[in-house]
Amino acid sequence: MVGPGPGAAPLENANPLIYRRSGERPVTAQEEDDELPDAIDDREIFDLIRSINDPEHPLTLEELNVVEQVRVKVNDAESTVSVEFTPTIPHCSMATLIGLSIKVKLIRSLPDRFKLDVHITPGTHASEHAVNKQLADKERVAAALENSHLLEVVNQCLSARS
Repeated sequence: MVGPGPGAAPLENANPLIYRRSGERPVTAQEEDDELPDAIDDREIFDLIRSINDPEHPLTLEELNVVEQVRVKVNDAESTVSVEFTPTIPHCSMATLIGLSIKVKLIRSLPDRFKLDVHITPGTHASEHAVNKQLADKERVAAALENSHLLEVVNQCLSARS
């Protein structure tokens, strides 16, 4: 059974569109050469976040088209990463949780030198400004991650499905 259990609230988007996953990126000879510097690029960041689980559906953010490689921008030289994500519906109550999951995955995966900007694709969510403000506030993100229940939910989004 897909969806909430007995007594749970109904799904906000019970029948989302499901998209085909992109193929795995082939590893180049330059990437395998330990003597050459290996810059972090858009596809590498996309590969980190594409398999994050949606909090409502047994699908990944890539399968729901919440994240796309074209909405990931990396400047390795300036140590910046920008990720736009698109909630499946304009009133998605999970938008902050999705953004937080993306941010946590990147914090855990990237060197500390990177400045992260995770935000909603402009014009795709009713509370876009408020969600973006929360995600950009380091103190609010840190406080959210101190909440054991919220951290457990984020970790479920980041765990591999069996």
